[in-house]
Amino acid sequence: MLRISNHYVSKVVTVLLVLEFGVMFLAGYIGVNLRFMGEYAQVIDFHKFLMPMTVVAMSIAIGMSAVGMYQRNIIESPRLTFLRLMPSFGIALLMMLVIFYAAPDISLGRGVLAIVLLLAAIGVFGVRTIFFKLVNSRMLVSPILFLGSSELVKDCIETSRNNVRNHKYNIVGSIPVAGEDSSHALTVLVEPAGTLLETARKYKAEEIVVAVQNRRGGALRIQELLECKMKGVRVTDAAGFFEREACQIRLDSLHPSWLVFGSGFDQSLIRTFMKRAFDVIISALMLPLLSPVMLAAVVSIWLEDRGPILYRQERVGKNGETFLVLKFRSMRVDAEQAGMPQWASSNDPRITAVGNVMRKFRVDELPQLFNVLRGDMSFVGPRPERPFFVQQFADEIAFYNVRHSVKPGITGWAQVRYKYGSSKDDAVQKLQYDLYYVKNNSLFLDMLILIDTLNVVIFGAGT
Repeated sequence: MLRISNHYVSKVVTVLLVLEFGVMFLAGYIGVNLRFMGEYAQVIDFHKFLMPMTVVAMSIAIGMSAVGMYQRNIIESPRLTFLRLMPSFGIALLMMLVIFYAAPDISLGRGVLAIVLLLAAIGVFGVRTIFFKLVNSRMLVSPILFLGSSELVKDCIETSRNNVRNHKYNIVGSIPVAGEDSSHALTVLVEPAGTLLETARKYKAEEIVVAVQNRRGGALRIQELLECKMKGVRVTDAAGFFEREACQIRLDSLHPSWLVFGSGFDQSLIRTFMKRAFDVIISALMLPLLSPVMLAAVVSIWLEDRGPILYRQERVGKNGETFLVLKFRSMRVDAEQAGMPQWASSNDPRITAVGNVMRKFRVDELPQLFNVLRGDMSFVGPRPERPFFVQQFADEIAFYNVRHSVKPGITGWAQVRYKYGSSKDDAVQKLQYDLYYVKNNSLFLDMLILIDTLNVVIFGAGT
């Protein structure tokens, strides 16, 4: 795994992205040669094509990201690659047309662009077909050993088997610890061969994941773990393992000291300024672009039942301060006749016909762009909850109020990684993603979340 701006990025995804960028630039070079071959080829200055080819490569990469071709579970069949390339190149083409229209001096021209896109599509398809066969090779499998035999070990093993970060593991087994119930283990309990280092070498393990729930009485074997680390065997605790592999901070593996002494939680002046500038620029660009959609929503809501267009609701923001969030009304006017806050579910009968369409494409959230400009919200962050539920969760769920150390967002890490939440259990699951975002938030992660959100809106993936 690579770590960019505190966010864990799969090496598989990174290598694939670099290879495909190379293919796209090569397609541009060949396309120019094919278009201008002959007597004029010798006078072509390829330096002037560097900027347009960069635009082409970036647009294609964003288009492919928008349809999920760079997600964590990226390994796919050739057929699925082919089916995803069509909409991704369609998105890329729209982006290029807008950019080249605004800056005609860097345009490749329609003839060259058509050849480049065709060559890029063929090249990307070929690279992915070969690359995924190599990724499945046993040479890229890492042997991993677990210390512990509790329920926590079971969760770690399930996470590693899900291959959610495109890194395959050979699960050697788990080393039992006195006082822990070994009936939860989903793998063999290995017989210790002396010290932890000797055991790791016996089974050729490259990493030891410490998943001991009861750390008293010397169960951690600190000196032996230190010896492993000094001799080249990676040592990772369960909290760090979940953060790396699942991009979440698991509450059942979390110790307060891990949050206090660990990295992340950047609340510096520079980060605050960059996030605010990002919010204002993105919102200011999106408002005019989406104004036709918002106008259509206003007309549709009014025509359906002649009720109020906007819905204002009190939510909890940064530092626990409340504000009124703006949304297009997607429920009946009498949605909460009982006067008590109610959970909204994905198939809620209170949702109107127009509201159902708006929720599917997240159109009901668009008025929150004004909340962002006003400073109540950020574009990316934990979703704001109602005070009634916040009080309930803060009393019952550990570390819940940590999510209020940053501004809430229109979209967020939990929204693109977890389904629609409508219960306390869902709140716990989403909190684990929110904690990851609060700890590792950066401009880079914000951009990734926006791209994933586009995938959710267009194709209905994720939440």
